[in-house]
This record gives sequence, structure tokens and C-alpha cells, in this order.
Amino acid sequence: MTETKSYRFRFHGDWSVAAPSAAVYAALDRPEDYPRWWPQVREVVRTGPDTGTCRFRSFLPFALRVTVVATTRDPRAGVLEIALGGDLAGRLRWTLTRRDGGTWAHYDQDTELRKPFLRHLARPARPVFTANHMAMMRAGQRGLRAWLGVHLDEE
Repeated sequence: MTETKSYRFRFHGDWSVAAPSAAVYAALDRPEDYPRWWPQVREVVRTGPDTGTCRFRSFLPFALRVTVVATTRDPRAGVLEIALGGDLAGRLRWTLTRRDGGTWAHYDQDTELRKPFLRHLARPARPVFTANHMAMMRAGQRGLRAWLGVHLDEE
């Protein structure tokens, strides 16, 4: 039996977005726009076509800084995957499918905390860290829906 490290977190979930898959994919593939629609994403800086840095903060009193590298970008298959480094290491994968006239955006995230003081708190604060992540993802879904609602109406 393998012991799970207390500082490793796996999340998955689904966002239902009333927009075409191509529009949802395009929005997710433009991280420099995230701070405009995702309140917890405070800053994104592209450092290359497939690389960048990101700073985010939810309701906990600290920010996380990560480096990102797009490892899979396949708009036809609706797959976008990024590798994470910095305060979090791991990966995040989006898989988009059409559903009920809109898009179902499924995310899988497998990360581990790298920031030393967070690793120390990972076991006792796991429920709080999980709630923080869930709040951030709910806000992201709401923000993406609003962002696409406005921008699709402009076309």
C-alpha cells in the first residue's frame, strides 16, 4: 500500500457553460485574460507561447505563485493540459465536451504543495485548503460564464 503524501491534492470537477466548445476552449487557452474574469487569478504573465507565471489568491491570507507550461493544446479534441511549478507542482487538465447545447468543461488537477510553510500545514489544514480551492473554482465557473456571455454577444 502506498502512503499518500499529506501535501498532495487531487481535484476534479465539471463546469457547465452555455457556450460553444470552441469559445470555452479559446477562453481557457488565453490565461492572460483570466484576471479579467476569474477574481482569484490576480496576475498572469506570458513568458513564451506556451509558458508563463501566475499569481492567485482565494480567501486564505496568502498568494500562490506558479509557473505554467502548456504540455497539450488540442482544440479539436477539446484538451488543454498544463504543467505547474513553483509553489504548486503538478498538472491541470481540461477536457471539453458538448452537452445540452453548451459545453461541459471537466478539470483534473493533481498537485503538491511546494511552499514550505504550506507543506507544514497541509495535514491539519487540508479541509480549509480544499474549501479554498472549491471556492476558487466556483468563482472561476461563474466568471467564465459571464465573460463568454458578454463576449459572445459582441460577435
